[in-house]
Amino acid sequence: MLGCIENAPDDADAMFDRRSNLELQTMPTQPIRASVDLSIDYLRLYGMSCASCAGRIEAALQAIGGVQTCEVNFGAELATIRHDDRVDLSALQQAVAAAGFRAEPLDDLSMEIDPVDTDERQSHQQQLLRRFVVAAVASTALMGGMLGGPMWLHAPLVQGLVATPVVMWCGQPFFVGAWRSLRHRTADMNTLVALGTGVAYAYSVFATVRPDWLRARGADPVVYFESAAMVIALILLGRWLESRARGQTTAAIRKLLGLQAKTARVIRNEEELDLPVQAVVVGDRVSVRPGETVPVDGEVVAGSSSVDEAMVTGESLPVLKQVGDEVIGGTLNKTGSFQLQATRVGKDAVLAQIVQLVRQAQGSKAPIQDLADGVTSWFVPAVLAIALVTFAVWTASGNPGLGMVATASVLIIACPCALGLATPMAIVVGTGIGAERGILIRDAETIELVGKLQVAILDKTGTLTQGNPTVTDFAIAPGGTLNDREALRLVGGLERQSEHPLAAAIVAYVTDWGIASAELPAVAEFEAVPGCGVKGNVAGVPARAGTRAWLEADGIDTSELSDRANAWEARAQTVVWLAIGDRAAGIVALADVLKPEARAAVRVLQLLGLEVMVLTGDNERVAEAIAREAGIWRFAAGVRPDRKAEEVKALQQEGKRVAMVGDGINDAPALAQANVGIAIGTGTDVAIAAGNITLMSGNLHDIAIAIQLGRATMRNVRQNLWFAFGYNVASIPIAAGLLYPTFGLLLNPAIAGGAMALSSVSVVFNALRLKRSTRSLTPHQ
Repeated sequence: MLGCIENAPDDADAMFDRRSNLELQTMPTQPIRASVDLSIDYLRLYGMSCASCAGRIEAALQAIGGVQTCEVNFGAELATIRHDDRVDLSALQQAVAAAGFRAEPLDDLSMEIDPVDTDERQSHQQQLLRRFVVAAVASTALMGGMLGGPMWLHAPLVQGLVATPVVMWCGQPFFVGAWRSLRHRTADMNTLVALGTGVAYAYSVFATVRPDWLRARGADPVVYFESAAMVIALILLGRWLESRARGQTTAAIRKLLGLQAKTARVIRNEEELDLPVQAVVVGDRVSVRPGETVPVDGEVVAGSSSVDEAMVTGESLPVLKQVGDEVIGGTLNKTGSFQLQATRVGKDAVLAQIVQLVRQAQGSKAPIQDLADGVTSWFVPAVLAIALVTFAVWTASGNPGLGMVATASVLIIACPCALGLATPMAIVVGTGIGAERGILIRDAETIELVGKLQVAILDKTGTLTQGNPTVTDFAIAPGGTLNDREALRLVGGLERQSEHPLAAAIVAYVTDWGIASAELPAVAEFEAVPGCGVKGNVAGVPARAGTRAWLEADGIDTSELSDRANAWEARAQTVVWLAIGDRAAGIVALADVLKPEARAAVRVLQLLGLEVMVLTGDNERVAEAIAREAGIWRFAAGVRPDRKAEEVKALQQEGKRVAMVGDGINDAPALAQANVGIAIGTGTDVAIAAGNITLMSGNLHDIAIAIQLGRATMRNVRQNLWFAFGYNVASIPIAAGLLYPTFGLLLNPAIAGGAMALSSVSVVFNALRLKRSTRSLTPHQ
C-alpha cells in the first residue's frame, strides 16, 4: 500500500524533482562467488608497465576455455578470474607467462600479506632507486657540460662514454620490456621509451662516428647523449615515486591486516596456552586481558569489558561486552578481562571477510574504465604512426636532426601511463577510505553507481528503527493503591518469567528504573497465555499483564486508563495492561523506536538530492507514524517480503536509480533488485551477501557517507581522465614540432621525459588527495 503523509512541506516534491551504535552480529562466512558453478581465483601480477600490458594479460586469460570473466586492474596489479572447473591455476599462470609477464596465485586473498611490504616489492623499489641515482648523476654531469662545464665534457666521445652505461644498464628495464612486447607482437610504454631514447642514443653515436657524412648531406652532427640519459633518469624517478605512492593507496588494507593478533591465550584442559592465532579452532575457550587485541571472533562466556571496535565497524565509542555478546577478532579490549568461546576463525572470521571484500573491490574495474582501456588499446600504435610521420615530414623538409629530436619527444611524452592509472588509483583509495569508516563496497561498479542514485528506500524494522521493542511510556491508574515503583516491581516479576520480546523489554525498563532483580516479587502458579499475556499469584493476589481485550473478556474494567491507552495506540505503540485482582492497575507502552540518528540521517540524504521512502510490511498506521517521525513523506505499507523487490522494480521502470537499505532475510530480494543494495552490517548473512555495500556499524549516517564517498571518488576519476586525455592531446603536437615554424620552439626529449613521468605521478597523488577531501564527510552523530 503506497501512501504519502498529509501536510508534507509544499516544496518537498519539487525539491525531489529538482535534485531528481549497534553491535556487529554476523558477516558472510563463505567466499563470494559470481555463480554457484563458477570459482574465483586471484593472481598477483608482475612486470606490467602500463594499461596496454593489463589489456594484453586480460586478453590472454579470456582466451582460455572455461574462463567466464577476467578483470585485470593495472593500478592494483591484480587479476580476478571467474571460471568453471575446466580451468586450474597452472593454466592461468601459463597464459600470463605466455603473454610475457609473471603471476603468483593468492590462495588466501583475505589475509594475504600486503605486496607493497614484501621483500620483492621493496627490492624492486631499491633497484629503481639505484638505477635512478646512477642515471641522475651521469645526466647531470652531461647537462652541466652542455651548459658551460669543462671543455672535455663537450667532446662527443666523452659524452658517449658517460651516457652508455646509463642507456645500457639504467635503461635496461625499458629495452627488455620493449623486446618482450615485440616478441608478442604488441607495443606498450616500454616500446615508446626504448624507441625514444634508443633513437636519440643511436643518432648521437652515428653523429660521433660519422660527422662528415651528416655534414655532406646538410645535417648538423649534434649529439643528444644528455637527452637520452636525462629521459631515462626522469622516467626512473617517476616510476620510483609512483611505486612509493601506490603503497599509500593500500594503507587501509595494511591497517586491517595489522589488526590481526599474532597469538591467543587458549584454555585447554584447565591450562592456559599461548598459541599462534592460526592454531585456534572453533569451540576453543580464549582468555582476553585488558589492552589486548581480541584474537578471534567469539561469544563472551565469562567476564565483561569495554571493547573498541573503531577499526572494524567505524564506531568511535567503546562497546560494553557482557556474557552472551559477540566480539570481533581484531578489536581492542579496553578495561576488563573476559573469556570467549571461538565461533569463527581463519578465513571465516569477520576481519578476514572485510579484507577480502576490500581487496575484491580494489581489484575490480569501474565501467568508466572501459573508456580508458579502449583508448589505450590503439593509443600506442597510433603514437608509433605519429612518430614515423613526424620523422618523415622533418626529414623531407631537410632537417633530419630536428626530425630525430621531435620523433624521440613524441615517443617519450605520449606514454599512456597516466591514462591507465586514472581510474584504478582512485578506486583503490576510495574503497580503502570506505573500509576505514566501516563501509564495505563490493566493487568498482558500485562506486560509480552510488553517485548517480535518485531514490533511497529504507526498510523500517532494524533499519530505520532499533529492531527491538522498547518501553516508551508508563502510567498507573488514578486513585490506585500502587505507586509507580510498586507497579513496576509487580509487572517486572510477572514478565521476567516470560520469553516474549515484549517481556524482555519491560524487564529491561524495570532494571533501568533501578529495581534490582532481587526486589522483584516471587510469582506462584505462573502461566503464559498465547496471544493474551501472562498471569500468576503475587503474595496470594491474582495478577496479570497482557492485552486489553484479555482483561475485558474477564470482566476487568479498563475505562480509567482507556483515553491514555488509545492515544498511545494512535501513535502505533503497543500497550500492555497490568491488572491486580479485578481492577486495571497500570499500562506500559512499547514501540520499535527510531534509531537516534534516523531523522538527521534522512535529512542529510534529502539535502543530497535523494527522495527517501519507507518500505515495510507493517500496517499503514504504523508506517505513517514512523515515516512522519523520521521526516519522510512517502511510504509503502503492507508490503509482503516477496513483493519488496517489485516495489523497487516499479521505481526503476519510472527511470529512477534506486538504493535499497535493509537488514533482514526478507530484504535480500529487494537488495539484489536495486541499483545499489545497502545492507546493514548488524543484520543477517543473507542480506549482507545480497548487498553491494555493507554498513558495518548500522549507523544510518553511513548511507550518506557512502554516497558522498562515491561521488567524490568518481569526481576524482573524471579529473584524472581529463588530465590524462588533455595532457596527451596537447603534448603530442608540441612534441612533434608544431610550434617550431612559428615560434622556434622544439621540445627537448629530456623535458618530454620529465613531463611524462610527472603526469603519472600527478594522477597517483591526485587520487591520494581523496583522503584529505573526504575528511569532512558527514560524521556519525
